[in-house]
Amino acid sequence: MSNKGKKVKVHYTGTLDDGTKFDSSVDRGEPIEFTCMAGQMIPGFDAAVEDMAVGEKKTVHIPAAEAYGERNDEMVQKVPVDQIPNADQLPVGQTVYMMGPGGQPFPVFVESIENGIVTFDMNHELAGKDLNFDIELVEVED
Repeated sequence: MSNKGKKVKVHYTGTLDDGTKFDSSVDRGEPIEFTCMAGQMIPGFDAAVEDMAVGEKKTVHIPAAEAYGERNDEMVQKVPVDQIPNADQLPVGQTVYMMGPGGQPFPVFVESIENGIVTFDMNHELAGKDLNFDIELVEVED
């Protein structure tokens, strides 16, 4: 039976290939809810849940292309410090939020500030990484 188009609740733990945990609904004590195959989740996660039954558990390996995509060097931008308000307060090595063209905030990693140039990496922090998920389907709403 397909869960496509249905609201589902799942518990999951996500790890990298080296075993590093990057996220877990189990740790938060609250399953995530989403509409299966509606593009709300990364493609590989959606596909893994599509044919699961309530109570079923599975472990899936999702290649980067079906997760957050491959790293894109064009998403690394260099901007002169004098074009950025409060550039001296940017936290190197951390993520900040900038406003996009439509006024929507989006995360940007501050890679470095050197010689009057700020290097921003706008790739998702998990871009280019294969992901592993332990998934348990908790509930399906018809």
